[in-house]
Amino acid sequence: MDQLHEVVAGNPYPGRGVLWARTLGGALCGGYFLTGRSASSKARVLRRGEGELIVSPTGASVHDPLRHYVAARERGGWLVFGNGEQVAVVADRLLADQRPVDALDGLEYEPDPPICTPRITVVADVAADAGAGREAWFGAARRSRGGRTTTDRMTLAVRDLEPGDVVLMTTYRSDGHVVATAEPYLEARTEAAGRDELLEELWSGLPPELRVAAAAFEPGRLADAVIRHETPARV
Repeated sequence: MDQLHEVVAGNPYPGRGVLWARTLGGALCGGYFLTGRSASSKARVLRRGEGELIVSPTGASVHDPLRHYVAARERGGWLVFGNGEQVAVVADRLLADQRPVDALDGLEYEPDPPICTPRITVVADVAADAGAGREAWFGAARRSRGGRTTTDRMTLAVRDLEPGDVVLMTTYRSDGHVVATAEPYLEARTEAAGRDELLEELWSGLPPELRVAAAAFEPGRLADAVIRHETPARV
């Protein structure tokens, strides 16, 4: 199985991505990253809120709900992270005692034709036993690769990760010329001993000219997330 760095580096334009991993040190970690091609997509920063990580515009940029949103939220025993407004929606549903599979249902892909960016989301139970059996749920709302405009929804339950295992979702897949909806999910391996090394491996694999921000965090410790930005002065 390919290493995380190789998987990420093999995609010239991954868009945004989420991952769930167990480091060689045994810690479960979530990860989130965003890349951008346009000036407005690059003019973003990951900021800390109360129990949240927020993608915000820099400088005098105008708020855009497709670019600026809560990227991670940890409340009520749940950690939720993803690439859009659905993170807040799913977190609220979980607080209303919906099951993860139900909280991830009914989401739509982004209204940004012609690419129709998928909504990708991860849910983890912070209160569960931190052992190998802790489960995470990936959700994806995607437009069909055929002619249908209805949303295809996928929920993937991931458990029993061994040290070094990584599960990854990205919004796009590119050959360097054409950008398309990415594969439903990918699996990889990591040599990272802990959260900080996992972030560095992810960051180093992203195309340098497209990197915007990335974060890695352990469930129950979102406030201690490690964050990288392409331009440190943005923070």
